[in-house]
Formats: sequence, structure tokens, C-alpha cells
Amino acid sequence: MSAEPSDNLGLDPQEMTEAAWVEVIQQMEQVYSNLISYQVELEQKNRELEEANQLISSVQRAMTEVLMVTDLSGKLIQHNEPLEQMTGRDRIELAQRDIASLFSPEDHQVLTLVKQHKEFSQREVTLLGIDENLPLIVTGNPLLDSNRQVQGMVLVGREVSELRRAYEDLATSLQELKLTQQQLVNSEKMASLGRLVAGVAHELNNPISFVYGNTHVLSEYCKRFSAFFELLDQASLPESLLEAKQGLKIDKTLRDLPSLLEGTTEGVERVRDIVMDLRQFSSGQQQEFRPFDLVRIINTTLRWVTKEHPIELHCRLPDALELVGHPGRIHQVLMNLVQNSLDVIEGLEKPQLWIDLDSDGENARVVVRDNGPGIDETILPQVFEPFVTTKETGKGTGLGLSLSYSFVRNHGGELSAANHSEGGAEFTLILPLQGFEGCRIESAPAGLEVSS
Repeated sequence: MSAEPSDNLGLDPQEMTEAAWVEVIQQMEQVYSNLISYQVELEQKNRELEEANQLISSVQRAMTEVLMVTDLSGKLIQHNEPLEQMTGRDRIELAQRDIASLFSPEDHQVLTLVKQHKEFSQREVTLLGIDENLPLIVTGNPLLDSNRQVQGMVLVGREVSELRRAYEDLATSLQELKLTQQQLVNSEKMASLGRLVAGVAHELNNPISFVYGNTHVLSEYCKRFSAFFELLDQASLPESLLEAKQGLKIDKTLRDLPSLLEGTTEGVERVRDIVMDLRQFSSGQQQEFRPFDLVRIINTTLRWVTKEHPIELHCRLPDALELVGHPGRIHQVLMNLVQNSLDVIEGLEKPQLWIDLDSDGENARVVVRDNGPGIDETILPQVFEPFVTTKETGKGTGLGLSLSYSFVRNHGGELSAANHSEGGAEFTLILPLQGFEGCRIESAPAGLEVSS
């Protein structure tokens, strides 16, 4: 048999031992070198992970939005500080809390999407707080692991109560701006109307004064003619004159003249009263308080507004009642109240309107009532607000009562609305007889002269 060759030919046992140790040492150095490399790489990964955590923490602290992270069961596993501030709960109270307990039961549709781990965006929910509930606009996305497997949900919500309040304030400001614009337009229209009315009254004033004065002179002449013809009747007149007198109907003419002149005088006085009413109406554009007769204002209003309406009118008015204010403004208020009543009773089988005026020595109280359907109870609290109207489109702007209320308040008075126990709407106007503190009194102009 041939002997197998030996791997250690030529080496003695001592050399073989040294070679083995050298190989072991080399392998240990390699393992140690690898360990150091792994340690350096691990430390680098740890630094990167710590930087990433710091970045995430910084982003969460800087977020004003609410951040909520849930697991597959809907338990809260991570959140940020705004959620604690809005709910009034600390981190321990929120840990592992069911997400459904943080929202209103009415948000079940959004909570269902969260439980089903479905993506959604811009859904409004109500976050339940200790002191108050806050509206949130929430966006949800699935939480994925490295294998893109769903592990829960990530919810980001923006609190919109401040935004909503800002929007409401903006809407209110816009409404006030519209009202101011309408009031400016109305004021400009009324100012133009006042100037026109004042001009018309001014132009009518002189000819009416001529006619009025001449009528009185004619009345005196008529008396003289009557006395003269009575003397002629006592004298012996020629037959020709007697026939002429009879043919010309002089006696009948003399009998008719007083009634004709009386009628003419009455007509001129009515025109004079209309000129006075026009002047009083136009004075509403002046920013001065002055004494005026409220009974005259009411009678003028009824004469202007109700003359073409077949209604049964019940008035209880004193002979006169003087107070201090803007007669034109009060005229507008009364015209608005009466016209509104006429509008609601139009078409009734027996339309009726009541106007009562009395005074307690300090205030005048005017009550305007109709027998219409009354004011809807849902509208009654807002009846004096701008643009509130029950009239059909095109028949009202909803500004009449609002402007009337403003005028009355500027006079230091009160205007209220209610439904009468016997049916129909009832408006009560209360005005101080002597105006209010701070008003200026303008001396009432005399005669018929109106400055345009």
C-alpha cells in the first residue's frame, strides 16, 4: 500500500501550532473590523433616526392642525399638542383612547371611514371638548408600514370656528354695508323728493296767495253790490232797466255769488293746506327739531294714503297735540305704518283701520291697527330688521319698517309691533312731546313761504 501524502510535510508540530494561531488571530481581527464597521453604520443609522424623530417632533409642535394616528382597531397611538389643548385632556388621558369617543355621534359617517381605513378629505366633524365643542375639517389617509400594509389611519384636522366667526362677521359687515347703501340711496331719493316738493310748494305759494287774497276782496265787493242793488230796487227804475235786470238774472246772480265765493275760498284753503303739507313733508330732510302738530300730520297721512282705499276708518284723535321733532320724518313713519296696514287688508270683504292718539303729558302714543291676518310669530321678533318683508317680490324692499324704527329711535321714541287679541297687526308709536336731550329746536317758519 502506498502512504497518503501529508499536508504538513516538512513542518514540525510547533510550526503547525503557530500557523494555526496566526490564522485564528487574523480571523478575529477580521471579525473585530466588521464589528467596528457595523457599529459605525449603526451609530450613523441611529443619528439619522434621531434626526428624523426630531424633525417629526418639530413638525408636530409647529403644526396648528390636529394630528391623530390610530391603529387598526381605531385606538389613538399618537397625537400632537393641539389635540390636547382643544380637548382639554393630557397625553395620558388620550393614550389608547378610542377615536370615536373624541367626536360627536353625528359624525358616524366619518368614523365609519376611519374604522374601514378608507381615505377621505375635507369632511366636517365636531371635536368634543371639556368646555366647548369645536368644528374641524378633517382629512384621513391610511397608515402604511414598509411593506405597504395598512396599520391604521392618519387624521389631520383644521379647527374652523375662528374662520366661521370671521365669515359670519364678514357676512354681517356686508349686510350692514348693503343696508347703509340702501339707506344712502333712500336718503338721496328723499332729499331729491324733498327739494322737488319744496320747489313745487314754493311755486304754488304765490299764485295761491293771490287767489286767496282776491277771493276775500271779491267777498267784500259782493256785499257792496248787494247793498247797491237793494237801493236800486227801492227806487223807481225805468221799464227797460227792469226788463234788463230780469233778463240778465241779476237777482239770481246776486243770490249765488256768496255761495260761489264761499266755495272758491274753501277750495283755495284746501290748496293752501296741501302746500302746507308739502312744505311740512319736505322739512323732513332738515336736521333740525321744531314744534309741529301731530294731529295734523296724522290727518294729512290719512288723506294722502287712504283716499283711494275703500276702508272703514276708526279715528280717535284730539283736536291738536303739539310735540317737538322732525315733522317730515314722523310723516314718513306714519305713512309706512298706514300703508303696510292697507296692503295687508287689501281684498278683505270688510277692511278696517284704527288710529288712536293719546298723551300722558310726557309722551304721545299712536296706535295703528288693522283687521288683517296679523304678523307671523316667526317673523315678529325680526319685523324691524332690514330686508325682512312678507310682501311679494317687487312690492316691498323690507326697509320701510327698518327705516321707521331708526327714525323713531333718533327722536328718542319707541316703535313696537304685536298681534292684537281680536286679530290683526298693531303698531305702537311712542314719541316724547318735548323731544330729547341734545336735539336742536328750529323756529317754525311762518306763512306759506318755502325755500327750495
